Amino acid sequence: MKIVKVTYTTKAAYAEQNQTNIKSVMADLQKLNHAGINYNACVGADGITFIHSAFFKSDEDQKVLNELPSFKHFQEQLKAGGLESPPKQELLNLVGTSTEIFNQ
Repeated sequence: MKIVKVTYTTKAAYAEQNQTNIKSVMADLQKLNHAGINYNACVGADGITFIHSAFFKSDEDQKVLNELPSFKHFQEQLKAGGLESPPKQELLNLVGTSTEIFNQ
């Protein structure tokens, strides 16, 4: 399993568009219903700090997300002018969970 956390801050004027782009990615992931991806995105109380957490069963599952057209669009638009501070990526190790993420 691979767990990735990404945190970044958008420009205030871009925050709403960023949420729209994220919702597009999530809608595509829900339609895809790929069993090896558990992807979540949240925005902080300030309305401009975003935290994404992605749980992938394998590296191949991560490639599915990275190749998704809506995910590529989200990344391109964010990099093109939506960032206030650059993304910080962290790789995490699972200690425990209240629900089973991937059926073994």
